[in-house]
Amino acid sequence: MKWRVVLEFDEEISEWAVWCPELPGCTSAGETEEEALENIREAIELYLQPDPYPFAPKAVTREVFV
Repeated sequence: MKWRVVLEFDEEISEWAVWCPELPGCTSAGETEEEALENIREAIELYLQPDPYPFAPKAVTREVFV
């Protein structure tokens, strides 16, 4: 799956900031551009992991595609 990410160099701390606009709050950083990209890949994977949720015993779950 492809995700658009935005990289910006922060001169104050000499690191690359990176975030995914389609995933609010999904951000990361790295000392190099490559490290920042690797870190945002991991952040996106963690962001998309489903959280366990205690459903009611008779609850029905479905998946939908948008």
